[in-house]
Amino acid sequence: MGKFEIKKDKAGKLRFNLKAANGQVILSSEAYNSKSACDNGIESVKKNSGNDGNYERKTAKNGQPYFNLKASNGQVIGSSEMYSSTSAMENGIASVKKNASGASIDDQS
Repeated sequence: MGKFEIKKDKAGKLRFNLKAANGQVILSSEAYNSKSACDNGIESVKKNSGNDGNYERKTAKNGQPYFNLKASNGQVIGSSEMYSSTSAMENGIASVKKNASGASIDDQS
């Protein structure tokens, strides 16, 4: 089962990572100013991760594929790591779909 891990960054803002059952980070959030905004971001990931149309597949300048998960309003709610191949990126998307909806929350902030 996946897990959302909430931490404070160096600037004191809150961020979350969605981790797969193996502990690997599969999605990272933007910075949030408040706990409630961070919690809303997690709920948005849970709600929107099951819809393939919410994944924006992209390629970085160095050619590596990655993806953004977007809310229904088009706002990016999470981004992936850079992948070595398109198939690895698709596996990452499948992992987010599998792990997000039932993931627990580990607040380390």
